[in-house]
Amino acid sequence: MKSAPDPTQRFGARADAYSRARPGYPPELVATLAQDLALPAHAQVADIGCGTGISSELFLHAGFRVIGIEPNAQMRAHLSGLSSRYAGFRAVDGRAEATGLPDASVDLAIAAQAFHWFDVPATRREALRILRRPARSALIWNDRRTEGSAFSRGYEDILLEFGTDYREVAHRHNLDERIHAFFGHALWRKRLYAHATPLDFETLAARLNSASYVPGPENARHEPMMAKLRALFDSTQVAGQVSMEFETRVLFGEMGVEE
Repeated sequence: MKSAPDPTQRFGARADAYSRARPGYPPELVATLAQDLALPAHAQVADIGCGTGISSELFLHAGFRVIGIEPNAQMRAHLSGLSSRYAGFRAVDGRAEATGLPDASVDLAIAAQAFHWFDVPATRREALRILRRPARSALIWNDRRTEGSAFSRGYEDILLEFGTDYREVAHRHNLDERIHAFFGHALWRKRLYAHATPLDFETLAARLNSASYVPGPENARHEPMMAKLRALFDSTQVAGQVSMEFETRVLFGEMGVEE
């Protein structure tokens, strides 16, 4: 029986595009978490599956200390810039299921655009091990809008036509039972934030190619995909840019702890 591909290796070849073109997150979500979870000043955050550090920098900029947990060496190589800019950051070669951090060493565990790849029971055990009490966690996604504009609809059509396992990955983002299992209850809270990023064609192309479910340059379907992207951009751009719209979803709370 063929084993499933290791999800930690999906983005290695796409790390440069990921770092250059993936969207950030609304800064106000950090203030929400700090207030609603009563985080201590200068709390220690574990950013699990931190990738190239986009979510880590959001928390660093707000004054928190961050440990970036990232198993992929190519993604982790992009974290050196954060280490040079922020004294409160360090990167660790680890996985969601085995971070390598000491027991009760962090105040908040987050996963931004990453939780859908995790082994939930093992990740829950590991989070409860490394978290001080109360065991605070937050799961964050940028959900791209697929309707509302000709660009949004056209971009979604490209993914549906050329994506490999796009439908499966998108479905994994919205499985409430996995979220309930991670928190240990259904009492987690949700906040939604609307935001958008303007993209020129070069950045849009990098954004598309940062996705793990689209064909790479070595694939015969890559060139036709890029031709459709170019045509979509040309027909929808205004002043040389298109707007990619998102709804950022933040699911957070204190994890249920078995006595």
